[in-house]
This record gives sequence, structure tokens and C-alpha cells, in this order.
Amino acid sequence: MNQEIGQPQLTWQTAHQAIEAAVRQALELGVRINVSVVDAGGVPLAFLRMHGAPLHSIEISEDKAYTAVSFGLATSQWTDALKTHSEAVRQGLPLRPRFVMFGGGLPMRCGSELIGGIGVSGGSEQQDEQCAKAGLAAIGLQQ
Repeated sequence: MNQEIGQPQLTWQTAHQAIEAAVRQALELGVRINVSVVDAGGVPLAFLRMHGAPLHSIEISEDKAYTAVSFGLATSQWTDALKTHSEAVRQGLPLRPRFVMFGGGLPMRCGSELIGGIGVSGGSEQQDEQCAKAGLAAIGLQQ
């Protein structure tokens, strides 16, 4: 028997809609950001850098999105999440390349399926997360 099992996928068009909403939120907040969206495998789908956004934040936004999709956890939740682990994990995991444990990275879920991640960098942690949440809301997703 030949059966196909479908899984929701994030398209580049939807990724761009999320980025545009994140940028609109940044404009309201008066901050300049970099925004990255990755698919379920952590592969980049879309990126935007607002004029004047910090250059170093380009990679940070990418790594926030990657971390969020890698573990299915908002980057802002890692400080608390690590408290339940051994000392070795608490010390070792933050040293991993591309691992970010401060606010601005959110997993993207369609129902229970992890379909991607969004990462925002350039403002404060709270501003970055607010912009990322605006991106999710614009495409009908919740954190």
C-alpha cells in the first residue's frame, strides 16, 4: 500500500509576511532590527535587515531562529529550562555554536507541528520578542 503522510510546511511567502509584520512592530517601537525565518530543518527561508540595524545582530537573528526550531522552545525560556538539568548541561549547552538563550527567538507551530522558527535581533530582548510575536500573529500562529 502506497501512502503519503503530509506535514505542514512554511513557505517563503508566509515567511516574508511574518518578517514584514515584525518590521512593522519594530517601526512602532522605534527600533531597527534584523529578522530571520528558518524552516523546520533550520534552513533559512527569509531574512530582512532594517537600514541601520546592528550588523552583528544579523547572525544573532539567524541563531535565535535556529535555536527556537532546534528545540521547539522560545530562546527566552532557556535560563529557566536549564535550571532543571545537571551542571554539565547548564555549562555545556550554552557553549554550543548557534545556541542562543536570550529573548527574540520563537518556534513556529501549525497545530502541534513544528514548522519553523523566527529570530529577531537589534532591540532589547523584550522588543525583539514582541516583534517576533507580531510576526507569528500576522500569519495566524501563536507562541
